[in-house]
Amino acid sequence: MTIVAVIPAFNEEVHIHDVIKKAKHYVDEIIVVDDCSKDATAFIAQSLGVRLVRHESNLGRVEALKSGFKIARELKPRIIVTLYANGFHNPEEIPKLVEPIYWLQSDVVTGNVFHKGSQNIFSMGNDDVNAAASLCDAVINLDLEDESLGFTAFSSNTFDILNFKENGCPVEVELLKDAQKAGFNVKVLPSSRLYNHDHDIFQKHRIGVVIPAYNEEKLIKVTVNGIPDYVDKIYVINDCSTDKTAEVLESIDNPRLQIITHEVNQGVGAAILHGYQRSLKENMDIVAVMGGDNQMNPMQLPKLLMPIIEGKADYTKGNRLLSEEFRVGMSKWRSFGNGLLTMITKISSGYWHIMDPQNGYTAISREALSNMDLHNLYTYYGYCNDMLVKLNAFGLRTVDVTMPARYGQERSTIKYGSYMGKVSIMLFKKFLWRLKMKYMILSFHPLVLFYILGMILVPAGVLLGGYIVAAKLVFGWPVSVNYPLMDALFLIMGIQFTLFAMLFDMQECNRVACQS
Repeated sequence: MTIVAVIPAFNEEVHIHDVIKKAKHYVDEIIVVDDCSKDATAFIAQSLGVRLVRHESNLGRVEALKSGFKIARELKPRIIVTLYANGFHNPEEIPKLVEPIYWLQSDVVTGNVFHKGSQNIFSMGNDDVNAAASLCDAVINLDLEDESLGFTAFSSNTFDILNFKENGCPVEVELLKDAQKAGFNVKVLPSSRLYNHDHDIFQKHRIGVVIPAYNEEKLIKVTVNGIPDYVDKIYVINDCSTDKTAEVLESIDNPRLQIITHEVNQGVGAAILHGYQRSLKENMDIVAVMGGDNQMNPMQLPKLLMPIIEGKADYTKGNRLLSEEFRVGMSKWRSFGNGLLTMITKISSGYWHIMDPQNGYTAISREALSNMDLHNLYTYYGYCNDMLVKLNAFGLRTVDVTMPARYGQERSTIKYGSYMGKVSIMLFKKFLWRLKMKYMILSFHPLVLFYILGMILVPAGVLLGGYIVAAKLVFGWPVSVNYPLMDALFLIMGIQFTLFAMLFDMQECNRVACQS
């Protein structure tokens, strides 16, 4: 065993998947110490096949690191690398950390991700004996985020002298000081973050969050209080709740909170529509939508905002279907229905790269929002699917953002049988509307004719085939030999027309709306 990575984690479902996947390329074994997380951290880690150590209670980073080192040392590695799953440490830079140890130039190498303005606080390649002391001074004097600490490689020579304690400095710095006191060489190298979600970037934009709420007295306060500080306005739409949701909202002391009350229940789509309209009036640059049931992790919000801020998307949405570890908590029936609606929505919306269209965790730019026909937004639970159809019709770019499913105390009130039926009918009507709007009114493309011919010939072939089978096998009627040939011709031509139409639709999507 050469390199073992130790990853302490507490409620890190946002980044742990990417951290583990990337780290696997550079280490021989990964040990994740889950410090009694309340989210999907442990499940995601276990699904990715790493060694998982679970604390029954939250013991803190010192004990998490200590537990990880204890297991790692049993594997007799040459190097132990510590990194966190919070997005501050980039696993792709592990080779840079371990190289000086391999070449016997250093015994401990730590990554420096601290920046003050645009300047690194430490110089590149700082390997003097005061490196750890300087790091501790920087943490104390400059009030740096200690979440950035801990991206460090330790050679096997140092394992026995490490004391996992905090003596005025974070434990990560104390470990470096232990190595220095024992006479080992400590090297500080510059490193980058896995995700550079600097909240200063968000402060430059007016960001609003729309929260539809119906009978959410238990969870609405937790949801509102969890909204990050960089959000300027929180629009909660109380959709005629019959419980104490209104009273709970009135008790929340938050200057960003604006309550919109529906006297009659109008549906989640209408609630979001009214939140969108208020955000446009108040000139929000980006508007996100989060449920009032605390299903949507506010720590995921930067991943939705950044593609819009960087100009790569007009609309972003969550995707829980990418892999098994992201579907934790989702029942098989719910997963199957979601997959079926995904395929129907792909065809209806023309966004062939989009998955999990029912995911309501979204963000949209002001420009995209102002160009859409919001007044006709579907007011039932299929509003997410309707949004995608409208976005594609007007050539707007949509991007999926992968994230795990999150289910807690809430219980869904959706009756999936009627839901699937209503949304499927709505999507077929919206599909026809999109063809008319995008390929006949706003522009013209022959794929409309291909779709029409496909919708005529395929049903005609199915009906004719049914008639032939019934006539021959059930009623014993004579059937002309030309009928089977005609039926085959209808089906083959109808399927070909449909496939060509889909192909052209995909190409148009890639050309106009899906490139980022």
